[in-house]
Amino acid sequence: MYKTLTIFLITFSLVSCDPATMQKVLDSVSEAPLTNLDVSNGLKEALQFGVDNSVNFLSAEDGYYRSAYKILLPEEATKVIDKLSFIPGFQNLEAEMIKKINRAAEDAASKAGPIFLDAIRSITFDDAMNILMGERNAATQYLNNRTYNSLYSEFKPVLTGSLNKVGALDLWTKAITKYNSLPLVNDINPDLADHINTKALVGLFDLIEKKEDGIRSDVSQRTTGLLQKVFAKQDRS
Repeated sequence: MYKTLTIFLITFSLVSCDPATMQKVLDSVSEAPLTNLDVSNGLKEALQFGVDNSVNFLSAEDGYYRSAYKILLPEEATKVIDKLSFIPGFQNLEAEMIKKINRAAEDAASKAGPIFLDAIRSITFDDAMNILMGERNAATQYLNNRTYNSLYSEFKPVLTGSLNKVGALDLWTKAITKYNSLPLVNDINPDLADHINTKALVGLFDLIEKKEDGIRSDVSQRTTGLLQKVFAKQDRS
């Protein structure tokens, strides 16, 4: 009753005002106030959306292999490729290895979701407001700062298992063994798992950042009432 009366009185007092001004006042009265809980839940929802979409995309077949996030071999590996390219059994080493390491990254990516979820759940009210009103990648940076070390530590053994699963490490061990047996070469053994782990996480965070920017800049990507309500505050700032 009080709210209805307030709207009536304001409308009556602004009868002679510009229509746009009147609408702005009416919107401000009728719109429910944005609470800290709204902001916190909205940010968590946006982050969960970005994480789920990114993980689902990259963990699908060809998610890494046929996308902008395709992982190439480390620079040191080119020495091995060049030396072995003329030896029977190793002519297609580079193509085979690139396919296998990307398959391993896709297999491992599906395990990243729960690690992100723990970080998302820990967002405080203060964190949420700072993220909402921060840079366009503030939420992604928050996740990066809170999860990268954990992701790296937990992701690497999973990735190593995936590399074994697709036969990448066996193939690479054979190539390194053959390379190191050649005359006039210095023995090398680049850490393939470390390289792939780092590149896989770079791709994952980059894709999450793109999803965040989409929600911030494109109203049509705010697919729930809560996202629309929370990010409208960012739009007005």
